Amino acid sequence: MSIPPDGRGVDFTKDFEQQDMKYDSTGMFHWCPARNLDECVLERHQAAMTVLNGHVVVCLFADRDSPLIGLRNFIMPLRASNFHYHELKHVVIVGDLEYLRKEWKTLYNLPKISIVNGSPLSRADLRAVNINLCDMCVIISARVPNTEDTTLADKEAILASLNIKAMQFDDTLGFFPLRGGDRSPLGSPISMQKKGARLGTNVPMITELVNDSNVQFLDQDDDDDPDTELYLTQPFACGTAFAISVLDSLMSTTYFNDSALTLIRTLVTGGATPELELILAEGAGLRGGYSTPETLANRDRCRIAQIALHDNPYEGIGHNSTYGQMFTTSLKKYGQLCIGLYRLHDQDNPESVKRYVITNPPAELRIRSSDYVSVFLQNST
Repeated sequence: MSIPPDGRGVDFTKDFEQQDMKYDSTGMFHWCPARNLDECVLERHQAAMTVLNGHVVVCLFADRDSPLIGLRNFIMPLRASNFHYHELKHVVIVGDLEYLRKEWKTLYNLPKISIVNGSPLSRADLRAVNINLCDMCVIISARVPNTEDTTLADKEAILASLNIKAMQFDDTLGFFPLRGGDRSPLGSPISMQKKGARLGTNVPMITELVNDSNVQFLDQDDDDDPDTELYLTQPFACGTAFAISVLDSLMSTTYFNDSALTLIRTLVTGGATPELELILAEGAGLRGGYSTPETLANRDRCRIAQIALHDNPYEGIGHNSTYGQMFTTSLKKYGQLCIGLYRLHDQDNPESVKRYVITNPPAELRIRSSDYVSVFLQNST
């Protein structure tokens, strides 16, 4: 399989999986030498050849004049050094190239990033990046919201979400390697590692909203009252909607409970230290550093993981055990701190994939074999 020429002489044969593993000067995040933007841009046909899977797709609404939103703050937690390099998920940004040129100086030291110059509303672009095979699709906007009519502030993000949900995909995509030796434009062998969603409604997705009340338009199957508070709505409970107001509540939490800041740092920033925050605040950006025992020790910090209970990860804990029993077993025997469950919305429907979050469940709650449990793990470097 030959790679169609793009006329720019961009070398896509360098295998991004073979880059040297390096960290920033604080040892908190994975780091790589600065790359030119054009080296990371994929045309639509090149993106389709990579057969991306298990990746993160960022659908970004922006134009040349849009204000910077700080994409680095979104990608940095995905590059935390307590993940091994091979565990980092490739991030594919679908959006306006001219806008991304402005953001690029904050991103070019973060590994495993590709850009497709396209529109999040284009189904051709979405299929090219294999949105049905992604681990998560994130829909965000950098455009200035409409101040005259707040219901229009999230118009594009909602349309993109509904557009993806209306898509259908070929279910023949699954576990199969192609003919020996075929390679993608990114240099990796072309092979599938997971079976993709057949319906757009099954694509894991989260949409950022400016206006809380617009959550009512995200899920056509949702029968919530339009006046329901955001945190009581189905999209928020299922983790498919995120509103800016949530950050305001986190800030209030840290004001009244300063010990919560450590937890929120781990959840939101990937564990950024005051030293790194000072470096970024001064505008220096991420800088590479030598790996010393002190900086490598920063890798040895807890991280969040989601564990499937149908794999029986905890001895003696199974269907109908209580959450309290699982909590004590996971902590005492495995050194894992449970923080919540991710439960199927419709247990009786074998086709159901929609889940909702139960944070800090009561000890007497019965767990189900189909549940996922979110835990803090001790890092194994």
